[in-house]
Amino acid sequence: MSAAPSTSGDSAGTGTVSANCWNCQQPAKGAHFCPACGKIQPLSRGVSYFEFLGLPKKLKIDADALEQKFQTLSWKMHPDNFTRASESERNLSLERSSELNDAYRTLREPVTRLEYLLAQEGMRKEGTTKQQADPELLEEVFVLNEALDELREGRESGESPEQLRELREKLQEAQEQFQSELNKTDARLVETFGEWDKAIDRKEELEQKKERLEELMGEMNEILNRRSYIRNLVASVSKELEI
Repeated sequence: MSAAPSTSGDSAGTGTVSANCWNCQQPAKGAHFCPACGKIQPLSRGVSYFEFLGLPKKLKIDADALEQKFQTLSWKMHPDNFTRASESERNLSLERSSELNDAYRTLREPVTRLEYLLAQEGMRKEGTTKQQADPELLEEVFVLNEALDELREGRESGESPEQLRELREKLQEAQEQFQSELNKTDARLVETFGEWDKAIDRKEELEQKKERLEELMGEMNEILNRRSYIRNLVASVSKELEI
């Protein structure tokens, strides 16, 4: 009789899952289902969302292909397909379905995909305001804060509707400038996605490739921080204009 599948790690306490199928002992090689007997397999520790979905560690992903892969795996792993299976197999189905949903939600959006990749590589680092904004942008932030203060003070002091309208127009102008900056930042982010994927495919010395990828990750981390900073500015202006 075959041993029941386990999700708690191997007997040596390494926290890994055997490369062999728990049911037939044939090589499973990290597959979702055993190639030999078809039984669902325990999750392998340390497997990234990219690996889980059978994708290379690239940043440009075909959305339709990802959706199709998700739907196919979702159907195969769904707990409804394991109602007559053992309790252990039903638990494996739940675990793999949950992991699949998390992987899909993370990788389908470009920004969360990048944040995940950087976190996996230990390169996601939040920056300070000065690191996120260049001097020119900080000067625009200063002007924006002045406009916000003027609008708030105008409301409190009971300025005329005409004066408040002028202040709101000034604030809207600042908002448009920051939205433009956000669009430029997003465009640069898309460019780095292409550069990353090319670097992944490039045939070169391992050390050179590693250096280039680390360089790109550092740049993308800075872009993410800048993007987050500008988005917060746009959101704060939008909130103020809604009042």
